[in-house]
Amino acid sequence: MEITHLNPPSLHRSPAFSQGVLVTGAHNTLYVGGQNGVDADGAAVEGGLGPQTRRAMQNLLAVLAEAGADQTNVVSLTITLVAGADATEGYAASAEVWGRHATTVQVIQVAGFANPAFVVEVSAIAAIPA
Repeated sequence: MEITHLNPPSLHRSPAFSQGVLVTGAHNTLYVGGQNGVDADGAAVEGGLGPQTRRAMQNLLAVLAEAGADQTNVVSLTITLVAGADATEGYAASAEVWGRHATTVQVIQVAGFANPAFVVEVSAIAAIPA
């Protein structure tokens, strides 16, 4: 399996994400459902966007590890924030846990989540060697 990050010279180059990711060869695909900033008991982490983002990313890494993968296998992230949340704070908190592993990313703002204590949710798609 080969993962190639695509950043055409005609598009903005960001160190935080790739414009596209091409996966070739034999691999398994892992779809990670939305991870919130919750502890092992399902309680929302207190402190707002930063702490919840760090925990959501830790939860995402736990799911990846369960499949024998890590953030280098992720080809796409979807980050959903409550409207009005400071995306810059979320990116900084994410980088503390995730590191500098560029992937495609989509950021969405919503009015709220089913649990009003949640302020962020992160889902992912990963390509894992078969």
